[in-house]
Amino acid sequence: MIKRLNDLKNENEVLNIFCNLVQIPSPSKKEEKVIEWIRNFCLENNLNFRTDNYGNVYIKVFATDETKSPIMVSAHMDVVGDDSPIELQFDGQFIKANGRTLGADDKVGVACGLMLAKEVAKMAEPHGLLEVTFTRDEETGMSGVEHLEFDKIESKYILVCDADKLGQLQISGASYTNAKIIVKALKGGHSGIDIGDKTRLNAAKLISELLAKFPQGAYYEDETGVITSCNLGALVAGGIQNSVATIVEKGIKTNDYITEIMKDSSTNIINTLGIATYSIRSASVEKENELKELMLSIVKDFNEEYQGLAEAKIEFEIHLLPFEQPDDDSIQVVHTKACEKTGIKNEISSFHAGAETHIYCHNKNIKGENFIPSLLGLADIYNMHSADERVDYATIIKGYDVLKNLFLLYNE
Repeated sequence: MIKRLNDLKNENEVLNIFCNLVQIPSPSKKEEKVIEWIRNFCLENNLNFRTDNYGNVYIKVFATDETKSPIMVSAHMDVVGDDSPIELQFDGQFIKANGRTLGADDKVGVACGLMLAKEVAKMAEPHGLLEVTFTRDEETGMSGVEHLEFDKIESKYILVCDADKLGQLQISGASYTNAKIIVKALKGGHSGIDIGDKTRLNAAKLISELLAKFPQGAYYEDETGVITSCNLGALVAGGIQNSVATIVEKGIKTNDYITEIMKDSSTNIINTLGIATYSIRSASVEKENELKELMLSIVKDFNEEYQGLAEAKIEFEIHLLPFEQPDDDSIQVVHTKACEKTGIKNEISSFHAGAETHIYCHNKNIKGENFIPSLLGLADIYNMHSADERVDYATIIKGYDVLKNLFLLYNE
């Protein structure tokens, strides 16, 4: 198997670059060794290389035709996993690591970006500026992309090479907002002595009634997939204080705290407090605001119904702004042609999670233009972020061809 992998590396340069990169451990904020490898690659190939104060990498291949628009390729250098040694294994059509994460997310993007820079630097065809940027710390906080020197970037279009399926072009992505709902009953009491008092309402029951009126799951979809969703994350209510105190006092360790808490929960209390948390994701500001207004109106109706007996409130906390679909479809058109030229079919979609696209789209380049990012898939990667992570080696080769063809068609 090792011999076959070495043969493949010798046969294909982008695969060789990829294998070299994934054998360098680079957990988030510990990317120094992979940065040094990239620096040496650029020196060997006469590529313009620099880093900023945060350690992000910038590579420029200067235009041979200034009338053509610049374009940028972006990927992140950090991976999920520790800094232990990485032993590559070859299993049929897949490359994987022995007993740990491989780091195809996002060393595929880095390898293809480096290969493109090397080839464009030697191209005879007229082309515009190619900018290649590699960021740190995407996996744990996206602090790398947040520290980019946006006002030094010339490109408007950014190809973020970080999707997990060959041929993917994702043109919008969901925001991430937390919602917290708090219900308080204004009177508590004993479940025996006070149970007949109609003014003593149970907050656990009330919050259950309230949440039953909220949407759950996909709220809005279109032809690109789920655009806006709402998901109940946690619900805490009832007489659990004593039970939790016992767990803390005794230092109980378990994989099932819910069951452990319920063992000693109190049933003789008319509960006065219930709290629930939701995640709201949306690739449309309009639809997210519509969903929030619906939730606010449900809470308002609740407070009117139970005025003087109980009260509810809802709080929203934005964690990530959305990556909204642009009106400009230039990259979609070129990507479709690039995939056709490569012999594969592309898939244009929205994704219901966060990526560096979300940061780029809310910033401007050196000309004051809003960036227009897209999320590209350059390989089929399976079981990302796990010890079973693997990548189909043939799709890396195809993925690079898609990226190269996209660049050439963009510069026609």
